[in-house]
Amino acid sequence: MALFIDTFVNRIDRKGRVSVPATFRAVLSGQSFHGIVAFPAFRYPALQCAGMDFMEKLNAGVNTIDLFSSAHDDLSVMLFADAKQLPFDGEGRVVLPGKLIEHARLGDLAAFVGRGQAFEIWRPEDLETAKAAARQRALDKGLTVPAIGDGGK
Repeated sequence: MALFIDTFVNRIDRKGRVSVPATFRAVLSGQSFHGIVAFPAFRYPALQCAGMDFMEKLNAGVNTIDLFSSAHDDLSVMLFADAKQLPFDGEGRVVLPGKLIEHARLGDLAAFVGRGQAFEIWRPEDLETAKAAARQRALDKGLTVPAIGDGGK
């Protein structure tokens, strides 16, 4: 499985067009939708982005919750009501809608941040603040990732 890794900062033009990093486009190649899906992040001023395959996984997860329950209703509206399908143009750019730009407080620059199966778009200054806070929380909690694979060899 290909993953979104690294951070790239790209310029947003006056029409809201921004180039999706080539390595991110490569991860998305071969999907049913030739572009990205973007929606407002719930806990911070950024955009959550992925391919349609990831959105289908989110939908499957939501559908494990009782249909018509408050939890199902809340999660489905948060994930899908403001999600936008943004097709790539011939140069690998997408057009960010005004509501998404406003949510992420984007100006003329956008930081594309790999998060494994998905990626985010941040205002570069906000990203640096969020990364510093995340590092501190991880240190404070002593977070680690368990060894996987070769039995610790």
